[in-house]
Amino acid sequence: MNDQVVLVTENDEAIGLMPKLEAHEKGVLHRAFSVFIFNSKDEMLLQRRAFGKYHSEGLWSNTCCSHPLPDEPVHDGAVRRLREEMGIVTDLEFLYTFQYRADLENGLTENELDHVFYGVTDDVPKINTAEASEFKYLTIPEIQADIAQNPHAYTEWFKICMPVIVHRIES
Repeated sequence: MNDQVVLVTENDEAIGLMPKLEAHEKGVLHRAFSVFIFNSKDEMLLQRRAFGKYHSEGLWSNTCCSHPLPDEPVHDGAVRRLREEMGIVTDLEFLYTFQYRADLENGLTENELDHVFYGVTDDVPKINTAEASEFKYLTIPEIQADIAQNPHAYTEWFKICMPVIVHRIES
């Protein structure tokens, strides 16, 4: 069941399951989450997606992103994947949900209803190299400047989330 994603309506009502790769091949709307972790210096923890991932390999992104398992609460999935990908356990606060669609390489399409979570910890990541090849901490201005100079080095969803995250954190 780990390769199944939850198909949803625009109102986040579950309407079925589909293999993850098939959902991305067909561009079907499905449930996802993105986790943004900051340290006590207000630096964001970024991960570089592992090379060999079926899409967006080697691109920089937010701390963790994935899909909840069938019948798994989204928050629980975010906590689980943060631990599995980055070796971090911390409290996560739900921030907001947004829907986006982005064409990726290899004819794949992201069409996700993404639940965004935020947390703060100074724990040092212990990355799962099947998921992330490296990590770094950057300030918001450093990230904004790098995205402006190197937009193709970042995942599509991260570039969409960043302005909203900045607004939410600064408010």
